[in-house]
Order: sequence, then structure tokens, then C-alpha cells
Amino acid sequence: MAWQRERPGTPTESIEIVTPIWWLAKLFTDDRNRALREAGIDAATLDLLSVIRRSGPPYILSTREIARRTLVTAGAISQRVARAERDGLVHRKPGTTGSRTVLVELTADGHALIERSVDTVLGREATLVSGLSEHERPVLIGLLDKLMADVRQRTAHEEK
Repeated sequence: MAWQRERPGTPTESIEIVTPIWWLAKLFTDDRNRALREAGIDAATLDLLSVIRRSGPPYILSTREIARRTLVTAGAISQRVARAERDGLVHRKPGTTGSRTVLVELTADGHALIERSVDTVLGREATLVSGLSEHERPVLIGLLDKLMADVRQRTAHEEK
């Protein structure tokens, strides 16, 4: 390996794992962006509409719950909701539990867009991972889960 030749003792054991993950992330991101353009939706709107759609009927969530489920700041959620409301995809209304609670409801147009979009995006992603066998998938899922949990734990103290 070039780094070992150029800098003996440099810790290189992560390269064969991390570099392919970065490359895959870029390939998946680029492909998802193409699929989103085809579907006529951007990633932030897909995220917003998806979380409301997955909540089940009547497809209404508070902005606080949307922020919790998407791991996005309240300010970013407010911007996403305002843009989606301008586009006729959601409707905001006051909550019943407190004066500051805001509920966000999918409109018929928002529901139709997420139904089309999720099929386009997830269908494309299913195609991209179809090269893995039925036996390989759970192995990879398990290893990725293990790595994700460990990396989160090791980096958690750095985020605070």
C-alpha cells in the first residue's frame, strides 16, 4: 500500500472499509438525486412528506414530532413546512395541546407526490442493491448496523 511505503507506521487498516463506503455514499447520493429529479421532488421535501406519510392516517404530525423523527432542527423543519405549504403539499394548523403546537397535514397533492416519489426512489435503490444475494443482505445489514453503532458511540462524546 502506498501510504505504508511513503509513511511507514501510518494507520491504514481503515482504508479498505472507509473508502468504499465513501464511494458508495457518493454513488447512492448521485443516483438518488437523479431519481428525485425524475420524480419532481427534492430530498428535503421527500424527507418531510415521507415522515408524515409513514405516520399513518390521518397523516398529521406536529412539527416537534417531525423534527424528532427526521433528526433535523426545528428551524429547518419550519422552513421545509413553509415551502411545502406554499407548494400545496401540506397544510399547517394549530394543535389542540398547546398554543405553540403546530400540526402539519398532508394535502391530496402531497399524498399523491409522496406515493409517486417513494416508488421511484425506493424502486431505484432496490435495483442498485439487487446484486446482493438473499444470504448476503442480512450479513451486510448486520455488519453495517454493528459499525454504525460503534462509530456513533465513539463519536458521541465529540459532538457535545
